[in-house]
Amino acid sequence: MSTLVHDGTAILGRHLLRIRHAPAITVMTQTMPIAFLLFFGYVFGSALAMPGAGYRAFLVPGMLVATAANGVMTGMFQAAQDTHRGVTDRLRTMPVSRAAVPLGQALADLVTSAVGMVPLLLVGLAMGWRIEGTALEALGAVGLLLLFRFATTWVGILLGLASRSEEAAGQLGSATFMLPLLSNAYIPTDGMPGWLRTIAEWNPISAVTTAVRELFGNAPVPEGAAWPVAHPVAGALLWSLALIALCAPAAVGRYART
Repeated sequence: MSTLVHDGTAILGRHLLRIRHAPAITVMTQTMPIAFLLFFGYVFGSALAMPGAGYRAFLVPGMLVATAANGVMTGMFQAAQDTHRGVTDRLRTMPVSRAAVPLGQALADLVTSAVGMVPLLLVGLAMGWRIEGTALEALGAVGLLLLFRFATTWVGILLGLASRSEEAAGQLGSATFMLPLLSNAYIPTDGMPGWLRTIAEWNPISAVTTAVRELFGNAPVPEGAAWPVAHPVAGALLWSLALIALCAPAAVGRYART
């Protein structure tokens, strides 16, 4: 355990240092969610049934969860980059814990995500979004967002280690942009056709989004929804923990075998 902690901390520092030396990528990943929040809030907000501040209060939690789901894309790209540029091979020849390498990457992404959440929350407050729940519930919502980001990062690391090239990982990572669109992150699901609503509500993003909205006090749990959305906090926790339990050991095993 001490070796894992020591090596994991070293890998964490390596990834944070790499982020420091790539400020353009950091700026882009931090500003894109804000740009989408402004676009959806002011362009689409006037055309939807929940106009003005009402829609923006509905949108901000969804955008926070959609940003957390981007852990699939960032985790995949970084793991594929290290794999296909020989960094992974070099680390494997060193006396480094096999679990420490992917764990360090996941923790580094978690740290940067926590920092990047702050400006997104501030922009949401400037747009009229407010935290209507208690302080403890708000902390629970933030913790749930970080847990989901940690889970999606493990999904990305596993896919990145299994990718055939950096280009393939980039293309597959770009396709994950569709996942929030097939959820309730941007619009309610009650107006969707029955089959599409079922798909959207069993999307993990929908459960986490509904849980965050409930904890922030921004929207009630919709009636007649699928189980993960009808019980959002439990559904969000189960989805997140299941993704970690499945993908983290698989990613470590893939790293050790590659």
